[in-house]
Amino acid sequence: MPELPEVEVVRAGLAPAVTGARVTAVDVLDVRALTRHDAASGDFEALLTGANIEAAVRRGKFLWLPIGRDRAIVGHLGMSGQLLLRTPDHPGDDRHARIRLHLEHPEHGELRVDFVDQRTFGSLAVDRLVPAADGEIAGFSAGVTGEWSRSLPSQVAHIARDPIDPAFSDDAFVDALARRASAVKRVLLDQGVVSGIGNIYADESLWLVRLHAEQPAASLGRRRSRELLAAVREVLERALAEGGTSFDAQYVNVNGASGYFAHSLNAYGRVGLPCPRCGTPMVREPFMNRSSHRCPRCQRLRMPRHAASA
Repeated sequence: MPELPEVEVVRAGLAPAVTGARVTAVDVLDVRALTRHDAASGDFEALLTGANIEAAVRRGKFLWLPIGRDRAIVGHLGMSGQLLLRTPDHPGDDRHARIRLHLEHPEHGELRVDFVDQRTFGSLAVDRLVPAADGEIAGFSAGVTGEWSRSLPSQVAHIARDPIDPAFSDDAFVDALARRASAVKRVLLDQGVVSGIGNIYADESLWLVRLHAEQPAASLGRRRSRELLAAVREVLERALAEGGTSFDAQYVNVNGASGYFAHSLNAYGRVGLPCPRCGTPMVREPFMNRSSHRCPRCQRLRMPRHAASA
């Protein structure tokens, strides 16, 4: 599933092409791509046709395009979703294309955004905007703001801010870890605590600070919690600089190009290979219906003192 870096790469690619554009037509080729759209709010095509797109905004793994002050096109890429920029004459024979947005941009002229999704777990929807709970700028839009900027789609309202969001609270993150006895990786994957981190970047961050995925979050202490947060930011920013992580053709930017961070991974997917730090073969272990990758020497589970003496 695309994580924060992959979605941010898509947002950054879309922004200059869609900001200020008008939707001239909409083709819904597969209604399964509208699973998140509430039909009671209106017909998807009718709501979009003629609308002006104000910006491209992201929070965690969610992306939205505000259309006016109170609505937005909200997208979730699911497992394999792609938003691809096309010229109007681009061949329309992609069998995985689910929705097409035809746009007219004041500078770039006619263009098309194709929502392509092989596994059909992703979705687009027109959703109402609601005020951000903290009153701050609601999502990352590279400085583009408007009446919509302190609001976010209702479907995204329960999602926490991500670590590269200027309004992210480091103290709140540290406090959240201190209150949880569950595994630290489980907390990192909890989108209600911190958004945008999935399995890949959780494993990479934990490797960087030598933490076991099952280490109880509350056992870290405030200093180690801040070290972990710094590691998360470092990993996300490095992944962003390399265009995200692509293991196959499903993870691409708006022009269909793959990211290169897969070549820089230290933990994820490296089972049996030597740890880049100490040379010990990396291992893979089951975790929450998925896998964790770690170094058995660098990332040992350390029991809290009170638990060890019980």
